[in-house]
Amino acid sequence: MKAHRELPLAELTLRRYEKPYKLTGRALIKKLCLSIGLLQPGDSRDIIVDVLHVLLTNKGLNSREIENKVVSVRTDAKLPLLGIASSNIRRQLKRLKDICLIDKCGNSYRLSEDSSLPEIFTEKIELFYLKSIKDRVKEYFDAVHNELNPEKKE
Repeated sequence: MKAHRELPLAELTLRRYEKPYKLTGRALIKKLCLSIGLLQPGDSRDIIVDVLHVLLTNKGLNSREIENKVVSVRTDAKLPLLGIASSNIRRQLKRLKDICLIDKCGNSYRLSEDSSLPEIFTEKIELFYLKSIKDRVKEYFDAVHNELNPEKKE
């Protein structure tokens, strides 16, 4: 008998850090990635930061162009060229797409619906993605409460 593996339909990690007063450039994008769970604290594999940076500063790139620009960004910043394989770049693009930050139009990637980051956060993450996760978690709280308190069903 195979063990049943439970896979979430959606997942979102949010972390609160200090205000971004003095952060700029790559450090600011890295903190955003940490804040929304795209990067783990202390993780040295931070290619997602450069993929997002390239997408924020360029419009309508295909995965090969993104890969080339990521290599250039990492070379200019004197960062190791780790995680730059085409398959990994595509995996990072999928992660950004899965949390509604970017979308694919034809062979090109762009910020979701060509919106600004604040608009994407509000419309795609806060009002849609986060709300659907929050609502489902509340259903589990209610179900457990009702299971343990059958006489107090609401």
